[in-house]
Amino acid sequence: MANVVVVGAQWGDEGKGKIVDWLSERADVIARFQGGHNAGHTLVIDSKVYKLHALPSGVVRGGKLSVIGNGVVLDPWHLIKEIETVRAQGVEITPETLMIAENTPLILPFHGELDRAREEAASKGTKIGTTGRGIGPCYEDKVGRRAIRVADLADRATLEARVDRALQHHDPLRKGLGIESIDREALIEQLAEVAKDILPYAAPVWKVLNEKRKAGKRILFEGAQGSLLDIDFGTYPFVTSSNVIAGQASTGVGIGPGSIDYVLGIVKAYTTRVGEGPFPTELEDEDGQRLGERGHEFGTTTGRKRRCGWFDAALVRQTCAISGINGISLTKLDVLDGFETLKICVGYNLDGEQLDYLPTAADEQARCTPIYEEMPGWSESTEGARSWADLPANAIKYVKRVEELIECPVALLSTSPERDDTILVTDPFAD
Repeated sequence: MANVVVVGAQWGDEGKGKIVDWLSERADVIARFQGGHNAGHTLVIDSKVYKLHALPSGVVRGGKLSVIGNGVVLDPWHLIKEIETVRAQGVEITPETLMIAENTPLILPFHGELDRAREEAASKGTKIGTTGRGIGPCYEDKVGRRAIRVADLADRATLEARVDRALQHHDPLRKGLGIESIDREALIEQLAEVAKDILPYAAPVWKVLNEKRKAGKRILFEGAQGSLLDIDFGTYPFVTSSNVIAGQASTGVGIGPGSIDYVLGIVKAYTTRVGEGPFPTELEDEDGQRLGERGHEFGTTTGRKRRCGWFDAALVRQTCAISGINGISLTKLDVLDGFETLKICVGYNLDGEQLDYLPTAADEQARCTPIYEEMPGWSESTEGARSWADLPANAIKYVKRVEELIECPVALLSTSPERDDTILVTDPFAD
């Protein structure tokens, strides 16, 4: 049976939550493979709104196994609160429906404190625009081999040794930033207490998923953020602290790359980004404001207003190549309704030279100006369209031109936040 990876192909906020939920009906397992609770998914099901940050999108679907993989960094206290919130909305979550990889690193209170202190201390132009939730510092500890992982909660002696190693690094850092030392005993007690709620969900995820695959079960791999925030291939240093591209799906849960059959890239019909960093097609005029208002462009996690701009085909073509995307889900087409003229970025002008990709160097990215191609818009509504016949001719032309420019076909087309307002062109789960 086909296994599908879903990745954002822009700067995040592309509408992955709805698409993952839509696909989860066809899947047996939904596995989150990277990121932390800095990324939010909003799901609208039967007019009920679910806002998820740490939990995989599949938890709202009964009869599915949801997995938090080792590529994720997990705030255990946030997870427990989120579970309680979702349960209050009528969703059943048990160790039979939710599983956490034993080797998942834990975000601790001092990670968030360090994250916020660094951002506050950064001078203008060097701020990354993080959510301040400790994601980056936790990934640093993972790579520095001083992280506390889920499995460590099961043994007091191991837990204390891990805490001591972490404090050897963090206390000097905190002193330099003017933050008081960490209360070792209080931290250990906090972890011992939350362990009672977390450990029932702990499991060898790599083993379970490989067994599921051999049994012919369909696995949906869910990513967070977007490919342009990837630590290696994003607009560095204004990126997240993990690999976001499709290749991470394999290492983020412990299943071989040969198990991945289809990569679906989620792409908004225009472009947005939250936080700092280059954005060649950003609009700071009435068109940009109109996109933001019509698209309700405010972050699920922070509520921050998103920066908006025209569709950047050069960037999406780049991310499709890096992730090996087989097809895209084009979302929020309805937001473009009513524009007399639409623009698509087909490349960049850098100091008089034309480029068909965004260069790696930060200073060059900042100097890139977009080369636009214009297309006529449409006055008819596309909201709620569920077939090609429901779309205006110019909307279809826009979609087809996007396919040509990004060199990747449209597999799904989304025309509203409602899960059923989706046009299926190619089923990613088809064998």
